[in-house]
Amino acid sequence: MSLDLVPLAVLMGLATYPSRALPLLLSRTGRLRPAILDYLRLVGPAVLAALAAANTVVQVETLADGARVSAFHVGIEWLAVLACVAIVTWRRNLLFGIVAAVALVAGVRAVGLA
Repeated sequence: MSLDLVPLAVLMGLATYPSRALPLLLSRTGRLRPAILDYLRLVGPAVLAALAAANTVVQVETLADGARVSAFHVGIEWLAVLACVAIVTWRRNLLFGIVAAVALVAGVRAVGLA
Protein backbone atom coordinates (compact mmCIF):
# COMPACT_ATOMS: atom_id res chain seq x y z
CA MET A 1 0.00 0.00 0.00
CA SER A 2 1.36 3.36 -1.02
CA LEU A 3 0.89 6.54 0.95
CA ASP A 4 1.85 8.83 -1.94
CA LEU A 5 -1.64 10.27 -2.34
CA VAL A 6 -2.29 11.04 1.34
CA PRO A 7 -0.84 14.58 1.15
CA LEU A 8 -3.01 15.25 -1.91
CA ALA A 9 -6.11 14.04 -0.06
CA VAL A 10 -5.31 16.30 2.90
CA LEU A 11 -4.71 19.24 0.59
CA MET A 12 -8.00 18.63 -1.22
CA GLY A 13 -9.80 18.42 2.11
CA LEU A 14 -8.28 21.72 3.23
CA ALA A 15 -9.30 23.30 -0.08
CA THR A 16 -12.89 22.04 -0.21
CA TYR A 17 -13.99 21.87 3.43
CA PRO A 18 -14.06 25.63 4.12
CA SER A 19 -16.22 26.30 1.08
CA ARG A 20 -18.81 23.86 2.42
CA ALA A 21 -18.51 24.64 6.12
CA LEU A 22 -18.26 28.42 6.17
CA PRO A 23 -21.83 29.14 5.03
CA LEU A 24 -23.17 26.89 7.78
CA LEU A 25 -20.79 28.23 10.42
CA LEU A 26 -21.27 31.90 9.58
CA SER A 27 -25.04 31.82 9.25
CA ARG A 28 -27.13 32.03 12.33
CA THR A 29 -28.90 28.72 12.62
CA GLY A 30 -31.61 30.33 14.69
CA ARG A 31 -32.79 32.27 11.64
CA LEU A 32 -33.31 29.15 9.55
CA ARG A 33 -36.78 27.69 9.37
CA PRO A 34 -37.35 24.49 11.37
CA ALA A 35 -38.04 22.51 8.18
CA ILE A 36 -34.62 23.49 6.79
CA LEU A 37 -32.90 22.55 10.04
CA ASP A 38 -34.66 19.17 10.05
CA TYR A 39 -33.51 18.62 6.47
CA LEU A 40 -29.90 19.55 7.24
CA ARG A 41 -29.82 17.18 10.22
CA LEU A 42 -30.78 14.29 7.94
CA VAL A 43 -28.28 14.96 5.14
CA GLY A 44 -25.31 13.28 6.86
CA PRO A 45 -27.10 10.03 7.76
CA ALA A 46 -28.68 9.90 4.29
CA VAL A 47 -25.31 10.21 2.55
CA LEU A 48 -23.80 7.61 4.87
CA ALA A 49 -26.68 5.22 4.17
CA ALA A 50 -26.34 5.72 0.41
CA LEU A 51 -22.61 4.97 0.53
CA ALA A 52 -23.15 1.92 2.71
CA ALA A 53 -25.90 0.60 0.44
CA ALA A 54 -23.83 1.05 -2.70
CA ASN A 55 -20.83 -0.71 -1.17
CA THR A 56 -22.95 -3.49 0.30
CA VAL A 57 -25.16 -4.35 -2.66
CA VAL A 58 -22.85 -3.81 -5.65
CA GLN A 59 -19.54 -5.57 -6.17
CA VAL A 60 -17.22 -4.58 -9.02
CA GLU A 61 -15.19 -7.40 -10.52
CA THR A 62 -12.40 -7.19 -13.08
CA LEU A 63 -12.56 -9.85 -15.77
CA ALA A 64 -9.56 -11.52 -17.39
CA ASP A 65 -9.74 -9.15 -20.37
CA GLY A 66 -9.59 -6.13 -18.07
CA ALA A 67 -13.26 -5.22 -18.31
CA ARG A 68 -14.97 -4.18 -15.09
CA VAL A 69 -18.39 -5.64 -14.36
CA SER A 70 -20.79 -4.60 -11.60
CA ALA A 71 -22.78 -7.40 -10.01
CA PHE A 72 -25.34 -7.84 -7.24
CA HIS A 73 -23.59 -9.12 -4.12
CA VAL A 74 -24.91 -10.92 -1.05
CA GLY A 75 -22.40 -11.53 1.72
CA ILE A 76 -21.42 -10.86 5.31
CA GLU A 77 -21.84 -7.15 4.67
CA TRP A 78 -25.63 -7.60 4.65
CA LEU A 79 -25.50 -9.13 8.11
CA ALA A 80 -23.26 -6.28 9.28
CA VAL A 81 -25.75 -3.69 8.00
CA LEU A 82 -28.60 -5.44 9.80
CA ALA A 83 -26.52 -5.59 12.98
CA CYS A 84 -25.70 -1.90 12.66
CA VAL A 85 -29.36 -0.96 12.17
CA ALA A 86 -30.38 -3.10 15.15
CA ILE A 87 -27.70 -1.63 17.42
CA VAL A 88 -28.46 1.96 16.37
CA THR A 89 -32.17 1.37 16.96
CA TRP A 90 -31.49 -0.20 20.33
CA ARG A 91 -28.74 2.11 21.66
CA ARG A 92 -29.41 5.30 19.63
CA ASN A 93 -25.69 5.52 18.96
CA LEU A 94 -24.57 5.56 15.31
CA LEU A 95 -20.86 5.32 16.11
CA PHE A 96 -21.36 2.20 18.23
CA GLY A 97 -23.40 0.57 15.46
CA ILE A 98 -20.82 1.32 12.78
CA VAL A 99 -17.93 0.11 14.94
CA ALA A 100 -19.81 -3.13 15.67
CA ALA A 101 -20.58 -3.69 11.97
CA VAL A 102 -16.97 -3.08 10.94
CA ALA A 103 -15.73 -5.39 13.70
CA LEU A 104 -18.16 -8.10 12.56
CA VAL A 105 -16.99 -7.94 8.93
CA ALA A 106 -13.31 -7.70 9.90
CA GLY A 107 -13.62 -10.64 12.29
CA VAL A 108 -15.39 -12.87 9.79
CA ARG A 109 -12.86 -12.00 7.08
CA ALA A 110 -9.94 -12.57 9.46
CA VAL A 111 -11.22 -16.03 10.29
CA GLY A 112 -11.56 -16.74 6.57
CA LEU A 113 -15.31 -17.26 6.42
CA ALA A 114 -15.88 -14.47 3.92
